[in-house]
Amino acid sequence: MYRCRKCCIIVAIEKNIVPHEPGKGEECFAWKKRSENSADRVQCSSIFVEPMKWMQTIHDGFVEEKLLCLGCNARLGYFNWAGMQCSCGAWINPAFQLQAD
Repeated sequence: MYRCRKCCIIVAIEKNIVPHEPGKGEECFAWKKRSENSADRVQCSSIFVEPMKWMQTIHDGFVEEKLLCLGCNARLGYFNWAGMQCSCGAWINPAFQLQAD
């Protein structure tokens, strides 16, 4: 269950989460080394969810914008219909990103 940090209203539950496979991230742009350590992979700092009714800005016709809590107007994350890259390197399209705890 994901809650707003400020007012604790529930904004997403487990079934709303869009799973993804970790990507290579910055590793894609680095020179290839003989010994790659996969233990150093970056963890996801966000969760991605499906679009939901409370996300007012997606219904207002924006292509990308902040996601704000309906209860207290705190910033919860960001969305982009064209997609965005997770901190792990995976590309999520479309992307409705909530900041993880």
